[in-house]
Amino acid sequence: MKAFDTRAYNILDFNEWNENGQLILSPDFQRRAVWNTKAKSYLVDTVLRGMPMPKIIITQALVDGKNVRTVVDGQQRLRALLDYINDGFTVSKLHNEQYGGLVFSALPDFVQQEVLQYELGVDVLFNQNTADILDIFSRLNTYSVKLNSTELLNAQYLGAFKTFAHQVARQYVQYWLDSKILTSSNVARMSEVELTGDLLIALLDGIHAKKSIPAFYKKYDEIPESSNEYSNMRNAIEAFHATMQNLLDIYAPEEIALTNYRRVHLYYTLFCVIASIRTNCLKTNLEIESLHSMPNNKLRIFFDNFSATYDEKIDSKEPSSDWNQFIQDSRRATTDQATRIRRWEFILRQLKDYANNE
Repeated sequence: MKAFDTRAYNILDFNEWNENGQLILSPDFQRRAVWNTKAKSYLVDTVLRGMPMPKIIITQALVDGKNVRTVVDGQQRLRALLDYINDGFTVSKLHNEQYGGLVFSALPDFVQQEVLQYELGVDVLFNQNTADILDIFSRLNTYSVKLNSTELLNAQYLGAFKTFAHQVARQYVQYWLDSKILTSSNVARMSEVELTGDLLIALLDGIHAKKSIPAFYKKYDEIPESSNEYSNMRNAIEAFHATMQNLLDIYAPEEIALTNYRRVHLYYTLFCVIASIRTNCLKTNLEIESLHSMPNNKLRIFFDNFSATYDEKIDSKEPSSDWNQFIQDSRRATTDQATRIRRWEFILRQLKDYANNE
């Protein structure tokens, strides 16, 4: 038999209950408040943008003639929201450029009203004793899939690298899906964020191994917006957009899906090659100045021919020595730093030869 009811209450409702002693935020089985200001800021930005958040679960009982609500799940979210509307902290400009740095009472009146009226989905439990509530709380923390590395990073960090990786990934995820570089099941586990972070690192600090991604989440988690590191992040994002625009001009998604560049490790290399000749990031010791002005239609011809030649060499029993290493680097340890650098430089050398013979 159903022992709960689904309702919607706004933030103002919870604030009034809290002020009137009708809200218990920390029952014995709940963790105490552990969120830092960045986590709170990210949550409030969700409200400011009018986006949904997970349900709150409460019990409701009559105590001394008053309805008292006890939070079963969601106390840290509620603490953050109540703290914010009582001017306890400001949202970071990193999370919300428009309202970052302002306490709640300094927001425009209409924004304050929208925040207070923001509705939270709430499951209200009835006639549940302590044992029943503990059982429910245990079940809430049981039905989950083990997080992968990117999901763990998403849960752990809230700084610049995580924020920008998500923002940029949202802009290009459809291209990567349509081009068959990523699949829907991959994206369900945040593969677009992982790919974006991997490519941003190359633009920020040169080609690294994929396993270095966590170090950059950590390095850029606490940087102030006035720092050189933050400016470098902004420059890398501009270079990311410039590189993607060139890729979009060279290959429509359904076209790249027909090439070897749909394989994510070769797409990574393709991106790095384009970034080297079209942006000020990802510099190389190779002499490639002549490639900077090569039109995209010429690049398309080269990349098509390179993909076709790759297929030929793969099928050959004895590929030429210059291609042998590239083929090996496309089969084994494909995300290691040395392997990635060799693939990138090989294509740049091939492209330079192509340009010189034009």
